[in-house]
Amino acid sequence: MLRDAVSRLDPQTTGALVAAASDVSLVVDGDGVIRDAAFGADGLSEEAGGRWLGQRWIDTVTVESRPKVASLLEDAEPGAVTRWRQVNHPSAQGGVDVPIRYAALRIPDDDRILVIGRDLRALSALQQRLADSQQALERDYARLRSAETRYRVLFQLAGEPILIVDAGTRRVTEINPAASRLLGRAIKRIVGRDLVDLFEPEAARAVQSLLVGLRLTGQAEDLTARLAQRRGEARVSATLFREEAGTSILVRLAALTPAPSPAAARSGALEVIEAMPEGFVITDRDRRIIGVNAAFLDLAQLATEHQAKGELLERWLGREGTEIGALFGTLAEHGSVRHFGTVIRGEFGAVDEVEVAAVSVPGGEKPCFGFTLRSLPRRVAAVTPGGRDLPRSVEHMTELVGRVSMKALVRETTDMIERLCIEAALRITHDNRASAAEMLGLSRQGFYAKMRRYGLGDLDGSEEAEEDGG
Repeated sequence: MLRDAVSRLDPQTTGALVAAASDVSLVVDGDGVIRDAAFGADGLSEEAGGRWLGQRWIDTVTVESRPKVASLLEDAEPGAVTRWRQVNHPSAQGGVDVPIRYAALRIPDDDRILVIGRDLRALSALQQRLADSQQALERDYARLRSAETRYRVLFQLAGEPILIVDAGTRRVTEINPAASRLLGRAIKRIVGRDLVDLFEPEAARAVQSLLVGLRLTGQAEDLTARLAQRRGEARVSATLFREEAGTSILVRLAALTPAPSPAAARSGALEVIEAMPEGFVITDRDRRIIGVNAAFLDLAQLATEHQAKGELLERWLGREGTEIGALFGTLAEHGSVRHFGTVIRGEFGAVDEVEVAAVSVPGGEKPCFGFTLRSLPRRVAAVTPGGRDLPRSVEHMTELVGRVSMKALVRETTDMIERLCIEAALRITHDNRASAAEMLGLSRQGFYAKMRRYGLGDLDGSEEAEEDGG
């Protein structure tokens, strides 16, 4: 019925209907020249279509949209509308391009083409606002992360003993290293405990009264309390503050006994570093190791610190020479590095993925670098057995852009691709070296040479077996 009704309309009425139903309608002749144009969207004619008449349609669009216009003209057939394509027109006002979605229909018994378009400016503006909002959210998130990082650094490095206590349960939720040293207990043994348990029984009652008064009035007088385990007396101050998850109490302790000497403090710091579960290394400017802790010795499969001292760090750390060079180059330029993913190679062949954080210490008589190595959990590869994690390797390469030369990147990328191809060929041929070499277009000797280069397989045994079999 609709087609029958439309067929009864005269040409003038049909043209008016097309113009009203679309944001822009064009009549294009067989040479692709615009012979007539009608605009239904407000401001569209002034912004994009003011001088279209008499021009080729393909000349009114941006360079990247020209193939789409050519396709629309070529695909236009009588009785069938082409699929919609988005085309961008340069703005006559010098602003952003004007996006319009077009479809075309060839007029029967005529070489002219009817083109109808829908204005996408509102959708484009909405997408731009969405992108701007996303960027604003990311900036806000980055600022929050930065503020949280500063808080964490200040909290951890503060010389004043500080505890964060849940106001409802009185349980310690956070504690800084200074408070841990004052109380003589490891942080993990304090977090989760009732605050009053950290004081001797008589002092605990006074601390409990202080907390009750603080919750009722929001203020409390400082008091002197004796710490548990004969850790001496301390001045206790408490401040109530509100967080998103509830109300907390910031408790500050001030030891009333003499502070330890600097030498004792340094000794304590060294003990902490030695007991760290993460590997710790100090090197000089020439990358030679000055000192390590026990965790690093475990990662490097070494028995004593003497085996590591004086050796180059890259003997154990890094996949390739370019990687360790990038690490030290970034340190020299920026002074610190965080979340640097690499591997540590043990003395007896073990390879572990680690995340490196490093800092440059330029001051003092002997400038040095400090590194912490955190072992990453082993993950099951999301590829076929025996394969390597190619996306991660590519990501690793892109992270090195700007840190090392392109020549070094190309060399390392070539090595990575060669190794992946060899591993894939061995997997496909079920570890048949001769077939794998033929698959890759390599001689058997060349194939074995590359396997030796990348440390793949039991080469000596396999060569002898295949020679005997041949």
